[in-house]
Amino acid sequence: MNPDMRTKISQLMDNEGLPQLCADVFLSHYAKLVSGEKSVIRESEIMRVSRVDDFEKLVDYSEKGQSVLNQSMMLKLNGGLGTGMGLEKAKSLLVAKNGLSFLEIIITQVLFQRQAFESDLPLVFMNSFSTETDTQAVLNQFPELRQGQKDIPLTFVQNKVPKILADALEPVEWAADPSKAWCPPGHGDIYTALQTSGVLDQLLDAGIKYAFISNSDNLGASMDLSVLGYFAEQDASFMMEVADRTPADRKGGHLAQSADGQLMLREVAQCHPDDVADFQDIEKYKYFNTNNLWIRLDRLKQRLTADNGILDLPVIQNTKTVDPRNSESPKVVQLETAMGSAISCFKDSIALRIPKTRFAPIKTTSELLGLWSNAFVLNNSHQIVLNPARSKQPIVINLDDRFYKNIDDLQARFPQGAPDLLECEQLTVAGDVKFGANIKVIGNVIIINKSDQQRIIESDTVLTGT
Repeated sequence: MNPDMRTKISQLMDNEGLPQLCADVFLSHYAKLVSGEKSVIRESEIMRVSRVDDFEKLVDYSEKGQSVLNQSMMLKLNGGLGTGMGLEKAKSLLVAKNGLSFLEIIITQVLFQRQAFESDLPLVFMNSFSTETDTQAVLNQFPELRQGQKDIPLTFVQNKVPKILADALEPVEWAADPSKAWCPPGHGDIYTALQTSGVLDQLLDAGIKYAFISNSDNLGASMDLSVLGYFAEQDASFMMEVADRTPADRKGGHLAQSADGQLMLREVAQCHPDDVADFQDIEKYKYFNTNNLWIRLDRLKQRLTADNGILDLPVIQNTKTVDPRNSESPKVVQLETAMGSAISCFKDSIALRIPKTRFAPIKTTSELLGLWSNAFVLNNSHQIVLNPARSKQPIVINLDDRFYKNIDDLQARFPQGAPDLLECEQLTVAGDVKFGANIKVIGNVIIINKSDQQRIIESDTVLTGT
């Protein structure tokens, strides 16, 4: 790497108040970019993982989990703005169920579990610069949450890194909005941010050994004593919760292993064009990463200390524009890492197949509509579950992105709330359709509006067929 460029980037990040370790990590990623390294994992280098332990077939490890609960904590990734739904605030502030936001449900889940488990279960959020203020405002409404935190902060903020011009390979300057010259470094930054914030040492000083990490939009990812007990019993440093890949998951990262049996994660950005067919073969690569991860914090500290604070994670190069809303603005490369990739950094890493009840992320407005509906309920344990009155499998909803992709558009077309989907198997809407009140959808329903005018489904309509 050009020494002048190293100095320029270091100074740029220092001027933003970023820690030196953050600059060191970014420079290691930048060095891979300028050297042409693509972090590609070829098919010939890996093998399938034929089986992992199945949570639903294990003996109950709850007793073991209870015995180590006072050494455990939950960490939620809460840096997303929900831009895919047209939001410019923390995605976790979206209303999820019964008028409660994702953030409020997470908090009430943990408060309930503290009481049920008779434990001071610490909860920590990793926010971004964009979500910290909004999140703190909600947390201030729950002063009881700070009780039992063992002097552990409720939040810490992940770092930011420069966007790199795709042609010149140097940090971009954008006078129109200097903030757009920066981007989050992916959730793999958690290992750096835990150190630079001081939270890793605070957790260890408080006697916390086991960390359960998950995304804030996955309300199924709550503390489970049996999963915790299994992880503790295996004495592993790292565990990834995985689920069965379906045709809908063909493009998502999958679990694999090296020739010597080391577990690893291969993302689509690391797939060579010649290997796409194998990558998308869900029979060959049967498990995908749910981003529910368990880490032994004491061993993470040992590994970071040995490697000068830097985990050697594969770098994902995302090509975008400086201004995401302006396709004519200069092309940039955003250098990111995935926290699940750390599975390859620990020789004793393991994986556990979990039921889909522990993996229910909301990434689209289609999924959000399903969550709003009576197909799901918030039970007495503050868990989101399928409505027990529902005989069907989890619902599939496909709404036309042209008219429903953004949250404002969704609310405008469902002004009376979600329809009755208790007996719905699949709902597909193509075109601009507005729904009245008390709509009931039964079976597999397809609604098509080919006209340029919005069509309205009147209140109290029962929909079946096409």
